[in-house]
Amino acid sequence: MNAVMLVAGREIRSQVRSKGFVIGLLVTVLVMVGLTYAPKVFGGPDSYKIGLVASERLQLPGDVEVEWVEYPAEEPARRAVLAGEVDAVLVDGARVLTENQIDDRLALMLQTAHREAQIAAAGVRITPLVMEALSPDARYADTRGDIAFVLVLVLFMLIFGTPMMVAMGVVEEKSSRIVEILFAAVRPWQLLGGKVVGLGVIGLINLVVIVGAGLAGATASGLAVDFPPGMAGIVAGVVGWFVLGYLFFALCAAALGALVSRQEEVGSVMTPLTTVVFAAYAVAFYAISEPTGTVARVVSFIPPFSAMVMPVRTAAAPTPLWEVLVAAALMVAALVAMVVLGGKVYERAVLRTGARVRLREVLGSR
Repeated sequence: MNAVMLVAGREIRSQVRSKGFVIGLLVTVLVMVGLTYAPKVFGGPDSYKIGLVASERLQLPGDVEVEWVEYPAEEPARRAVLAGEVDAVLVDGARVLTENQIDDRLALMLQTAHREAQIAAAGVRITPLVMEALSPDARYADTRGDIAFVLVLVLFMLIFGTPMMVAMGVVEEKSSRIVEILFAAVRPWQLLGGKVVGLGVIGLINLVVIVGAGLAGATASGLAVDFPPGMAGIVAGVVGWFVLGYLFFALCAAALGALVSRQEEVGSVMTPLTTVVFAAYAVAFYAISEPTGTVARVVSFIPPFSAMVMPVRTAAAPTPLWEVLVAAALMVAALVAMVVLGGKVYERAVLRTGARVRLREVLGSR
């Protein structure tokens, strides 16, 4: 175990000291914080300032705040609009003046309020429909969808990118024949375990920093107020599923990387793995809008797809605990099988240099 930790420490130090790691992490944090402020920036203003010229104040729908400013004539109201003092001016109860194209949200509210005022003036009473959402989690539906969307991107980036680093490292050590020197000091499973653990820690650091930046940004922007209950469980689940998914794909990547001796061949030999990851990404993306649908539910039990689909399901909608536990048990079983299979392929193929080694030859050899 000491040898595994020694190799893992080497991998961690080499990655953390690189400029690419630091710059990439900083950029990702900035993007994550930016996403938490996106609803505030692009969601439209929370209040409006509207001028009135020979017009009555309208009762705008919703809970938007409106400051009304009365002008004695149209000309000073026009100057106020062009100076940016007001968002719009209602003239004679029939025209709306704005500096540029009117905000879609404001236009819809003014049209609705104007129509309702005309109906009320005609003596017609309209009873609005009462909207009642039956789901106890209804108020968090949009927020859950946003969280699930971000999780899909983060998990895809880390579960796809970090195992690729494992494969590249295996090929680099094999092509330079450093692996032969390392095997004189450590056993193959120790070298493989150390590499997987070390790069896994790097991936976990990325995940924790990204999630932490997202939570901090959401708290600062006020978005955290709308977080659904059980956020701590969702975050813990994401970390757990990342660990399971990373270990599975990293061991698979190491086994596939051991089959080739040149960096140029990594892309082709990794095709089966990348296909599975992209398929899992597609289903996880679909699960954002249909977390309780048949496709999402079934695939969330199938390893290794469950590593990406199940955390997205739990974020997008409340998920029964037994489903999460069953999916996790199946994923652990698949991971154990990959430890045996991947370790065998790595040990038998990593010392074979030259032409690409066929997987069938490795599995059939003694």
